[in-house]
Amino acid sequence: MRIIRDTLFIDPEDRGAAAAIGNFDGVHLGHQAVIDVTRQAAKAAHAPLGIMTFEPHPRSYFSNDPIPFRLMNAEAKASRMEKLGVEKLYEVPFNEALAALTPEAFAKEIISERLGLEHVVVGQDFCFGKGRAGTTEDLVRFGQEFGFGVTIAPMVEIAENEVSSTAIRQALTDGRPRDAAAMLGHWHRIEGEVIGGEQRGRELGYPTANMSIAGLHPPKFGVYAVKVDVLDGTHVGSYNGAASIGTRPMFGENLPNCETFLFDFSGDLYGNTLSVALVDYLRPELKFDGLDALITQMDADCTHSREILANVD
Repeated sequence: MRIIRDTLFIDPEDRGAAAAIGNFDGVHLGHQAVIDVTRQAAKAAHAPLGIMTFEPHPRSYFSNDPIPFRLMNAEAKASRMEKLGVEKLYEVPFNEALAALTPEAFAKEIISERLGLEHVVVGQDFCFGKGRAGTTEDLVRFGQEFGFGVTIAPMVEIAENEVSSTAIRQALTDGRPRDAAAMLGHWHRIEGEVIGGEQRGRELGYPTANMSIAGLHPPKFGVYAVKVDVLDGTHVGSYNGAASIGTRPMFGENLPNCETFLFDFSGDLYGNTLSVALVDYLRPELKFDGLDALITQMDADCTHSREILANVD
């Protein structure tokens, strides 16, 4: 998969794709349905399968809300897109100039002239251009005027409820990772580089791989049964484990992170990239009377996690 970030100067070979347009935060079942429709359009047009998305997320650009909302970072999104067979990923820079474009200018200058897309696919709720003034009807009209095809993909529902990034965030906030996974079509994953920590886990007999969750929507704080993929380095592979997400109240720290203990693993993961899939929520964060009580609870957490993961593919 080619990732095109410089959308001002595009190689001729990267033009002419059939592309789905959207933010695709989480790449949930609704997004996957749009991508499947785009896949068919690409085959019909004999064009590469593309995705047009925006970095940073437009909500980040416009909002002063300090609470992180993204379900995945750009790297995790790209990884998921590649697994879905996307050939061209256009990460269009979202900035003041782009935000100021009228719907017509966006269709003409970005879709038609700059990216040269053959066909575009959007969801029924797609809005575009300055003030989100452009509708799907406008997009169809502009496509006819500027020479690109347009398909409007239907919404996806589960149990009569629409699948949305908002609903997935709520499920994670509530500590319901399996409900989130049902809407995502895959486990919700925290992906990033293993960073240095205080090495308290090593001293307690539970060495953990520490990852920042800065910029991501925080799941309910507590302990989870997790499946872990080590994506690079000398220990590439899949493992089961238990992870603690939160502020570590036992030690008086308040910067949220994800600390993961991998079962049946020995090695150094510093600097490696991990993808931690949240399978089940085990318990909330607790403050213990002493280290012995903490270790006893960690033993129980790992036993519980092993039992859960024994029945998960």
